[in-house]
Amino acid sequence: MFQDAGGQRMPLQAASIAEALELLLSSTASARALIGRGWGWMRSLLVVPVVRVAVLLCLVMSVMMLVEKLSMGVISLFVKLARRSPDRVHRWQPLTLVSATDEEMGMENGNHQQQSSFFPMVLVQIPMYNEKEVYQKSIGAACDLEWPSDRIIIQILDDSTDPFIKDLVKTECERWHKMGKSIKYETRNNRHGYKAGALKEGMKHSYVQSCEFVAIFDADFQPSSDFLMRAMPFLIHNPDIGLVQARWRFGTAGVWRIMALNEAGGWKERTTVEDMDLAVRASLGGWKFLYVGNIQVKSELPSTFKAYRHQQHRWACGPANLFRKMLTDIVHAKKVSFWRKCHVLYNFFIARRIISHCVTFFSYCVVIPLSVFFEEVEVPKWAVFYVPTIITLLNSVGTPSSFHLIVVWVLFENVVSLHRCKAVFIGLLEVGSVNEWVVTEKLGDMLKAEPTVNIRSKVQMKLSDRFHFWELGIGLYLFVCACYDYSYCKDRYFLYIFPQSISFLIMGFGYVGTFVQNG
Repeated sequence: MFQDAGGQRMPLQAASIAEALELLLSSTASARALIGRGWGWMRSLLVVPVVRVAVLLCLVMSVMMLVEKLSMGVISLFVKLARRSPDRVHRWQPLTLVSATDEEMGMENGNHQQQSSFFPMVLVQIPMYNEKEVYQKSIGAACDLEWPSDRIIIQILDDSTDPFIKDLVKTECERWHKMGKSIKYETRNNRHGYKAGALKEGMKHSYVQSCEFVAIFDADFQPSSDFLMRAMPFLIHNPDIGLVQARWRFGTAGVWRIMALNEAGGWKERTTVEDMDLAVRASLGGWKFLYVGNIQVKSELPSTFKAYRHQQHRWACGPANLFRKMLTDIVHAKKVSFWRKCHVLYNFFIARRIISHCVTFFSYCVVIPLSVFFEEVEVPKWAVFYVPTIITLLNSVGTPSSFHLIVVWVLFENVVSLHRCKAVFIGLLEVGSVNEWVVTEKLGDMLKAEPTVNIRSKVQMKLSDRFHFWELGIGLYLFVCACYDYSYCKDRYFLYIFPQSISFLIMGFGYVGTFVQNG
């Protein structure tokens, strides 16, 4: 027994325990102090400088994007005010297609051959892969194109792996053939090269040698009947134009001059953006392209968020990988000027295909939210509010009818920027799913046939299909940043971080793009 400082007697064992606890607490306090000093040292010498560098890089990328958007806006405004429409800048004369009665009269008068020879031979290619929901519409739209029946060949390139669907497509082609249409149904034994491989094989058939131009439509495209009548005059009267590019309701479609296609080396399967690959090579060969925005082609949007993610991955990864593969070719190209090379390298690839995807995600979903934890790091207000506001307004000018959805659009685009940014690095480093091609799921008229469609009944839903863990992780990270900013900071970044975190969580839990209801 012994006495403690208060004069109380206590067992020796209890005293030993008390001393041990006191020593443990003292050691813990010392360890905390040591960890605190270590973190303070690491924070000031390593973490804060890294965050500052990240902020600086985001500022530079933001300014690059702002300059790019402003320059494009100025050019577009000039074109509109100066009324430099394609038919004013380039030679264009309307084509007249005689009716059946006039054609019979022309045959009697010996003018049929003259009428047909005025219209060049056109090949229409439609690559397909298990397109059960849309094959009838796309084949029907191609067969309804206004063009002399003896001057057009429709080629269906069917890579379908489902025998039932292949029979459906083949039967549809035979039906149109019996109606007098020149339509060819072509298949191959493998899917090497995906769509590019199919298009490349399609150009090898003997009957293609008689064609001077080729129009290419995806399986969900529905060109209007006057598509060729409006697009072809630009190619007929301007021999230096290699491609006339029209506008989807959600994208682009076009007609190639086969000579330009062949001179550029034809279709290549090295990336998932075979059309961009061909276009860049043709551009470096000196061919001109023409975009005609008032010629529109109907198409179908991805039916689910997962399908949209796969599509955006392909569209972001492919150009980045193409940049990696073509950098040397662009630099050493001899048929284009130095400024054309600079435009292709900087404007087309670096600014629009790489920086634009990276700056959105890194700036507004990673770096700026992270900066709230470091009061030493200051992000200029112009970079947080003014620059993204101007860029967003410039992007929205093309669709004024959807201006009321601009906030929802920005939040959604920031979520998708996660996958675009990831895809850019996969393409640049050429790793992982760089050449992955997941065909975009289509619904066609399924919604009209079934008033309420549960997409999960059409696609077997796995856990990874129902929950998107990348979105959930980023959403939780943004939520923590927003809470900290609301509690301890004065910059009020939480005003946009909170909605953005909610957007990520909504997407992550699968509440968008999983169910489609009609009626």
